[in-house]
Amino acid sequence: MGIEIVIGVVVALVLGAGLGFALARFVLSSSAKTAVDNAARIKSDAEKQADIIRREAKAEAKDLAYQLKQTAESEVTERRKEIKTLEARLMQREENLDKRLESLDSREHQLSSLAGQVEKKDRDLTDALEEATIRLKEIANMDEEQARQALLDSVRDDVTREAAVIIRESEQKSRDEADKKSREILTLAIQRVAAEHTAENTVSSVAIPSDDIKGRIIGKEGRNIRTFEQITGINLIIDDTPETVVISSFDPVRREIGRITLENLIADGRIHPARIEEMYTKATDLVGRQVKEAGEAAVFDIGIIDLHPELVKTLGRLRFRTSFGQNVLKHSLEVAYLAGVMASELGLDPLPAKRAGLLHDLGKAIDHDIEGSHAIIGADLARRFGEKPEIVHAIEAHHADVEPATVLAVLIQAADAVSAARPGARRESVESYVKRLEQLEQIANAHEGVEKTYAMQAGREIRVMVEPDKIDDNKATVLAHDIARQIEDEMQYPGQVRVLVIRESRAVGVAK
Repeated sequence: MGIEIVIGVVVALVLGAGLGFALARFVLSSSAKTAVDNAARIKSDAEKQADIIRREAKAEAKDLAYQLKQTAESEVTERRKEIKTLEARLMQREENLDKRLESLDSREHQLSSLAGQVEKKDRDLTDALEEATIRLKEIANMDEEQARQALLDSVRDDVTREAAVIIRESEQKSRDEADKKSREILTLAIQRVAAEHTAENTVSSVAIPSDDIKGRIIGKEGRNIRTFEQITGINLIIDDTPETVVISSFDPVRREIGRITLENLIADGRIHPARIEEMYTKATDLVGRQVKEAGEAAVFDIGIIDLHPELVKTLGRLRFRTSFGQNVLKHSLEVAYLAGVMASELGLDPLPAKRAGLLHDLGKAIDHDIEGSHAIIGADLARRFGEKPEIVHAIEAHHADVEPATVLAVLIQAADAVSAARPGARRESVESYVKRLEQLEQIANAHEGVEKTYAMQAGREIRVMVEPDKIDDNKATVLAHDIARQIEDEMQYPGQVRVLVIRESRAVGVAK
C-alpha cells in the first residue's frame, strides 16, 4: 500500500513537472512572438515615417527648384526686354543718322548743282559780252550796203520767228477743230447705236418639276452626277434651293451644252450614265448648229453677202466667248454699227467699215488653239480666206499690234474703244477669273497623255482625264504631282487647287 502511494506520488510529481515545463514554454513562446510582432510593427512605422519625411523633403526640394527656375526665367526675360529696347534705340539712332547723312548728301548735291549753274551763267554772260563787243566792232567798220544787209538779215530772222508762231497757232487751231469734229462724230455714232449690255455670268439655273428629281440626278452613291460632271466638264450645284439645280462653268459653251443636256434628261426622265452620254452628244450637235446660225444671223444683220463660210462659222463661235464679261459677238456687231456710222459722217463707204468691225475680234474664237495676239490671229485667218488687204490691216491694227496706216484702221480702233468703254459693257473681275481657269486647263493640257481637262469648283479643283493606254496608275500619280508643281510656279491663286487625275478603262461588247 505504501509503495503504491509512493509510486502515485512520484507519477503525480512527474506529470506536474511536465505540465509546468510545457506551461512555461508556452508562456515564453507567446512572449517572444509578441515581441517580434512589436518589433516588426515598429520597423514598419519607422519605414513609413521615413518615406513620408523623404517625400516631404523631395517636394520641398522641387518647390524650391521651381521657384529658383521661375526667378531665373523672370530675370532672363527682363534682361531680354532690356536688350531688345536697347537694340531698338540703337537701330532708331542709326536710322536717324542715315537720314541725316542722306539729307546732308542731298544738300551737298544741290549746292554743287547750283554752283555749276552759277558758273555756267557766268560763262554765258561773259560769252555774250564778248560777242556783243565783237558785233559792235563789226558795225563800226561797216559801210552803208553792209549795214543794210545786216538789217535785212535781222528783219528776216524776226519774220521767220513770227511765221513759226503763226504756223504753230494754225496747227493748234486745226487740231482743236479736228478734235471737236471727232467728238461730234463719236457722239452722233453713240447716240444712233444704242445697245443694252448684260455682263455674262458663270452660272445658269435649271428648273426641275420637283425636288425628287434631285435624288435621281445624283444617282446611287453619286454615280449620275459624277458621270455628268466628267462628261460635260461643268459643276452641278444641288442644294436646298427648291425646284432648282444650278450649273456652274466658266466656259459658256460647256455651260450651254450642260444646260441643254440636263433639261433633256429631266424631260426624258431616264437618268443613268449611258443616257447622259447620249443626251450630251445631242446637245453638242445642237450647240454646233446654234453657232452656225449665230454667224449667219450676224452677217445678215450687217448686210454682208460674200463672206466665206468658214469665217461665218468662226464668227458664230464668238456667241459663246466673252471679253471682260462682254459677249464678243454682240460687241463685234456694235463695233460694226459704230464704224459704219462714223464712216458715213466722214463721207466714206460704210460697208468696208462694217465688215472690218464685224471681223475685228475674229481671232478670239480660235486663240485657245493658236499662240499669239487675237488681232494677228484674226488677220491671218481673214487673209487666208480671201479678205481684202485693207480689211486685214484694220483687223491686225485695232489693238496697235501694227501701226494703223489707213483711215479705216483708225475708225475700227475708235469704234472698238467706244464699245468697250460704255458703262456696264465690261466687268474686269469676271474676265480675270475666266482667264485664270483657262490657264489652269492650258497647263494640264500641255502634258503628254492628257485627253481632256476641266477646271471645276471655281478653280479650286482641276480634273484631268488621261488616255489609259498611255498613262498607267504610277504615271497618273506623277502627272498629278507635276501639274500641281507647275500651277504653283506659274500662277497666283487664292487658297488651294486640287489636281484630280482620272484614268478610266472601258470594255464594250455588243450582242447581236
